[in-house]
Amino acid sequence: MKELSEVLKDWEAVIGLEIHTELTTLDTKMFCGCKIGHDDEPNTNVCPVCLGLPGALPVPNERAIEYIVKAGLATNCEIQKHSMFYRKHYFYPDMAKNFQTTQGPVAFAMHGRLDLEVTGRGAAERPECAFGDAEAESLASASANAVGLSTAMSRDLPEGMASGAGSSVKPDHAGAVSTMSQNDSAPEEAAEGATSALAGMSGYDTANLAVPVRHEDGSYTVPIRILRIHMEEDAAKMVHVGGEEGRIGGAAESLIDYNRCGTPLIELVTEPDLRTPEEARLFMEKLRRIFLTLGISDCSMEKGSMRCDGNVSLRRRGSSKLGTKTELKNLNSFKALHDGLAYEICRQAEVLEEGGEIYQETRHWEPSRKRTVVMRTKETADDYRLFPDPDLAPFDLSDAFIEHCRAEIPELPDAKRDRYERDFGIKRADAEQIAGDPETAAFFEAAAGAVAAGKEAQTVANLIVNELPAHLRAAGCTLAESGLEPAQVASLAKLLASDAISSNQGHEVFEAMAQTGDDPEKIVDERGMRQVSDTGALQAYVDEVLANCPDQAQQYRDGNQKVLGFLVGQCMRASKGQGNPKLFNELLRQALS
Repeated sequence: MKELSEVLKDWEAVIGLEIHTELTTLDTKMFCGCKIGHDDEPNTNVCPVCLGLPGALPVPNERAIEYIVKAGLATNCEIQKHSMFYRKHYFYPDMAKNFQTTQGPVAFAMHGRLDLEVTGRGAAERPECAFGDAEAESLASASANAVGLSTAMSRDLPEGMASGAGSSVKPDHAGAVSTMSQNDSAPEEAAEGATSALAGMSGYDTANLAVPVRHEDGSYTVPIRILRIHMEEDAAKMVHVGGEEGRIGGAAESLIDYNRCGTPLIELVTEPDLRTPEEARLFMEKLRRIFLTLGISDCSMEKGSMRCDGNVSLRRRGSSKLGTKTELKNLNSFKALHDGLAYEICRQAEVLEEGGEIYQETRHWEPSRKRTVVMRTKETADDYRLFPDPDLAPFDLSDAFIEHCRAEIPELPDAKRDRYERDFGIKRADAEQIAGDPETAAFFEAAAGAVAAGKEAQTVANLIVNELPAHLRAAGCTLAESGLEPAQVASLAKLLASDAISSNQGHEVFEAMAQTGDDPEKIVDERGMRQVSDTGALQAYVDEVLANCPDQAQQYRDGNQKVLGFLVGQCMRASKGQGNPKLFNELLRQALS
């Protein structure tokens, strides 16, 4: 197969994501009082409601509704005041009642947007031909021609066929604090305003579409639109015993655990605005940082509380007709998302260029073999027999309830990143990484607040971005369990920033303070690690080394810059490791110039 960079010069990849996030920080399930506890003994957190027994009636979890409203506001969505739950019918053991309770065409949050900053090697995935005015036409045609469950729902279901004035709250709306309510009126009345909520699903005005902008350094900013974030209940967990890589194919038996069944789950659906695997990866990373900051989920991709389905199709550059899409199911890591999409793009290009046909399939990414394989082929659209759930009244969210949710939203990662960059003077990439984890961010602020902005604060950031994760992985513990204190990191940062110790010594001191709990100053003094920074004392070592290494000195004068590292090493040996290597470097350059 061709390389991804070569494929994307001739073919445009049209990518949309469906990201499922369990609201794991809640105590109880979506429609019953059962505890959320996936790690408990199988089938212990169940009741007649989540097992779908006859006569059991669901009661919505109000806190879960608050969580999805917060998720919508944090992703710049319009909050829909009026919506309802539907029954989505399918027959599979992971849902005992044979239908999933989900939302119809109008979700709690719709029409949002996140802006991605694509830098470094990842920015090179999007070719130069994928910028400019034509991109608005590309985005509009991809959205308007996309075929899926959302468009079918808007055409066929009561909310989608409703008419009337819109009823939504935009992200910058202001108001007071109160509660939500369920509307006991008929579904048709509760659906008033659906035309406004769904208007964006039929077509787009290209004049108003934001397009990616390439910067001088090769990076670019790309806006990704969000179609909807809807609420549903998760299915049970199935364990396939004996199957390859835990799959049902070839399994000797399948076990089922209903503890997860009924867990509140929000699904975010993007517009097909993504054009490279790197953009898809960055979108999911950014969404995970937002949800972690909101505190609505642990977002553990390893445990499955956050997972992604990637839809991708190819079309020739300049074409407005969409190709046949394939779906990659249950991608459970950022690397799997990127690599799976990259492989699928190259595979589809090879098939099309050889005159073959792409089939609408659900495919599985096999990371060990670095390939996608067919799970099932979709010859016709699924018929889920969707209809409003007669046991759940339509929702009517008040302005006060929405503003109560807004008031609880903390400082979001982008704003925090910008503040760190502005107030502490640290690199943007480091600020973004630190700001994305609430616990790490709080630790950084405490440590950086005890040092000067600029060099010392950047050194704190370096320690938190590099040394801290490596230590936690090796120790197999969390930051809270590590016993490390911000004051220790601040003290070590001052030693490094003042060149009292070298970076290699800094690593040694970090491990020592993590193990003993001692202050870095004490560790450095006890071990005699302070570097000599007196130029007069260091000059004597430089003179001695140059006298003993005339050949290497001449090589440097002849243009061999690499030999300088050897000479610095000889100076460090002569000083028994106590000389400042940066000063040795400067003194050698001066002496050899």
